Amino acid sequence: MIAERPMAEFLAAYAVFLALHLAPRVADLRARLIARLGRGRYVALYSALSVGALAWTISAALRAPTVELWPSGPETAAAAVALMLPASILLAAGAARPNPHSVSILPGAAPASPDGVAALTRHPLLWGLFLWALAHLIANGDAVAAMMFGGFALFALAGVAAFERRAPPRSGRLAARLRRAASPRLAVEAAAGAALWLALLRLHPALIGPDPLAWF
Repeated sequence: MIAERPMAEFLAAYAVFLALHLAPRVADLRARLIARLGRGRYVALYSALSVGALAWTISAALRAPTVELWPSGPETAAAAVALMLPASILLAAGAARPNPHSVSILPGAAPASPDGVAALTRHPLLWGLFLWALAHLIANGDAVAAMMFGGFALFALAGVAAFERRAPPRSGRLAARLRRAASPRLAVEAAAGAALWLALLRLHPALIGPDPLAWF
């Protein structure tokens, strides 16, 4: 059975995760499913399948054989914990508002002149996922983790590039976007991200196993 071969199980889980994220792009499958199910049901179903596939992939990775590529220690743990703060802020900001130009949880149109994090990037969720993957790649110096988190990081960057090709040009100069970013919404997004960061640090041992603060 595949569960008795940890590496085979990891590769199968990883393949399922990648297939779930590539399949909607084939033959306009995403648009057809939204038309059939409605956006709300599609997002709920797709999110549940994605979270399930991610959980299976991580669970299989934890059981797979370890081949060390670089040592883990206080330095790599500190870098990962530090990177997870901006990652959490980006994830919290991206989850809280509609974004038709990128990965989005909420339906609806984007503001013409967005403030907060959205004034700086059209892809907060994807950049948050990239930093999350990079943090875990640094912290886990083995071959399976490098394959998994390195793949997640590249997948996020590919998503940014793909969405940017289809998106309209950005309006306003950088200075104007920075002024819009420095708004009360940015403070709310930073606070929400910091709360998420603290919750992830506290819950990580119970949900995943390793304690990211054990080195300190």
